[in-house]
Amino acid sequence: MFSRAKTSLVDAEHALPGREQDPFHRAAQHRVLDAPVVTDDVPDGLEVAVFGLGCFWGAEEIYWQKPGVWSTSVGYAGGHTPHPSYEEVCTGRTGHTEAVRIVFDPAVVSYADLVKTFFEVHDPTQGMRQGNDVGTQYRSAIYWTTPEQEQTARELTKIYGDELARRRLGDITTEIRPAADVPYYYAEDAHQQYLAKNPHGYRCHANTGVRFPADA
Repeated sequence: MFSRAKTSLVDAEHALPGREQDPFHRAAQHRVLDAPVVTDDVPDGLEVAVFGLGCFWGAEEIYWQKPGVWSTSVGYAGGHTPHPSYEEVCTGRTGHTEAVRIVFDPAVVSYADLVKTFFEVHDPTQGMRQGNDVGTQYRSAIYWTTPEQEQTARELTKIYGDELARRRLGDITTEIRPAADVPYYYAEDAHQQYLAKNPHGYRCHANTGVRFPADA
């Protein structure tokens, strides 16, 4: 039914070559938050979270609204091609997933809260798709940046997975990997804060409808 090239992860040998340097210009200032878009130098006391949960336009909008989130951006993570373009990612030949990078203040919002939101606003059982969006770039992913984040992500994945299993809603397919092993490449400027620029734009929230267990 779906193209195998779109739903099978490419290996490094067959991935597109990409480019050595970032060729894309981006606005310096976040469209919504009082912060920069490119945040390679993270202020002291803040942490970084990286998630893949389907189309990154709607994912970024969800997170920039959360108190304690200092900045957000959208990009490409989990693949092989250096500095890919959106069009290249959409071919399925870079190995990347569309991702949102969140810089947050853990004194205001915990990483656990960000992970719980992650599970509630998309369907982590769909494999290489979200709703009508089909392809490896729409796969569910958590790229942790600290050992504490990894522990939290795995514990909460188990809790939510058990809840979905109890309801017979399928197995979680979320990829959990260290962010250090999967470089994050910022997407082009047109995609940054897309829904702030295009309020009536496309949003894909193919969630399960299951809230995270209240006692977790």
